[in-house]
Amino acid sequence: MKFYVTLDRDEDGMWVAECPVIPGCVSQGRTKEEALANIKEAIQLCLEVRAERGLPLTLEMPHHHG
Repeated sequence: MKFYVTLDRDEDGMWVAECPVIPGCVSQGRTKEEALANIKEAIQLCLEVRAERGLPLTLEMPHHHG
């Protein structure tokens, strides 16, 4: 499964990766690559936890029509 991930740098220069469609799914790393690797693991964990709790795996994202 592919998920849309946002990538930002914080004031400390750390890369912060977030998966907007999964509530609370945020990770970070010292490099972009590290942050992306970490968010992939976080996504797996978040999905497993949500599945166990019987929660919807992802939020419905509003679709923008351009």
